[in-house]
Formats: sequence, structure tokens, C-alpha cells
Amino acid sequence: MASEITYAEVRFKNELKSSGTNSDSPAAPKENTTPLKSNPAFPKLLLGSLLILFLLLAILFFVAFIIFFNKYSQLLEEKNYKISTKTSIHTNLKCVRNNSTMEGKVWTCCPEKWKSFSSSCYFFSTDAKSWNDSQENCSRMEAHLVVINNKEEQDFLTQNMDKNAAYFMGLSDPEGEGRWQWVDQTPYNQSATFWHPGEPSHSEEHCVIVNHPSTSLQWGWNNILCKDRQRSVCEMMKIYL
Repeated sequence: MASEITYAEVRFKNELKSSGTNSDSPAAPKENTTPLKSNPAFPKLLLGSLLILFLLLAILFFVAFIIFFNKYSQLLEEKNYKISTKTSIHTNLKCVRNNSTMEGKVWTCCPEKWKSFSSSCYFFSTDAKSWNDSQENCSRMEAHLVVINNKEEQDFLTQNMDKNAAYFMGLSDPEGEGRWQWVDQTPYNQSATFWHPGEPSHSEEHCVIVNHPSTSLQWGWNNILCKDRQRSVCEMMKIYL
């Protein structure tokens, strides 16, 4: 009986020891199952970098386009100038530095033996021809009979003329009806004319000269027959380089 109790106690103690051992043992470390969190600033930084890169590429492309366009325009202008030089009869030019604001144009030129005034070049002939032949001669030189627009131009022309000669100009009245017209289609302005007193006269005289008759104190315009042979003045626009 005593031995059974002792056994029971021992067994009980063993059970208590077994259960105590389980309860006193340290708990196993738990595995960290918390998911990794991404950095929210990273997508914004990537997007900003891409935008900056795209902007730089756009700027580089724009600058390259401007440089290419300027080079192309320069080459095209040089090509056009070479073509015009080849087709022009004026191979010898007298040039001065251009003081105007024309972009890319450094020199203003007139053919040799031509006079320069304002934006035009003038050629004063020394041989006598009819009005039609004079106009054809100017056309062969890529010009036309002079068109006088103001007193300054009139004074410039007369300063380079021989008083003992007369010079055809680009004014005529083909129909003989008093409808004067310039060869370059400039409108005829009665207030900007320099007729001698009593001129124009004679309805059959359809062409106009600039002359300084011995009976007059100044240069002026006079209408004469177109078939008369006189000197002439040709006019062309200046060449800009």
C-alpha cells in the first residue's frame, strides 16, 4: 500500500516535472511575416528624371534643327547667287559696304561704268538711238529706261548729263491721248514731274527726253518724236551681296 502511494507520487511528480518543463521552456522565435514596404518616392524620382531627359532631348533637337535650317538657308542663298551670277551679263561689279538693315546683305553693287544713287544703278549712254531702240538696249543690260520719282533723283541725273545732249527717259504716251505711263508701271504723278514751260506739246510727240535747251536756265522734260535719235539713261536695282 505504501509502495503504491509512493509510486503514485513519483508518477505525479514526473508528470508535474514534464508539464513544468514544457511550460518553462522559452518560446520559439516567430518568423517575421510582415511584407516589405516599397519606397513611395522612387516612382516620382524616376518620372522626374525621365521628364528632364525628355526636355533635354527636345532642346537638343530644336537647337540642331535651327543650326541645320540656317546652314541650309545659307547654302541655298549661295547657290541662288551663283546661278544669278552665271546668268547675269554683269560680271564686273563695284561694291560698297551696305549700311542698311537688310539681313545677311553686306555689300551693295553696281556694274562697272554705272552710277550709283539711292537704291538704283544708272547707265548714261553716249550713242544716239530711237526711244524703242534705247529701251531694247536697256533690256539687254537687264535694266529699263530711267524712271524719275522725285527732285533728288532728277538733280542726280542732270549732274551727270551733258548739257549739249538730250536723254530719253522711260516715260511715253503710246496712244497720243495724254495718258503718260512709265515703263516699269509706276503710276504717273503729275505733281512729281519736271516739264519745261509749255510742255508737253504736240500730240504726235509720244516720247520724253531730259534736256537743257540754250533758251532755258534749267534742265527739264520735253516730249519729242519717238523715232528721233537721242542718248538715254538706263536704270536697274542695285545688287545686294
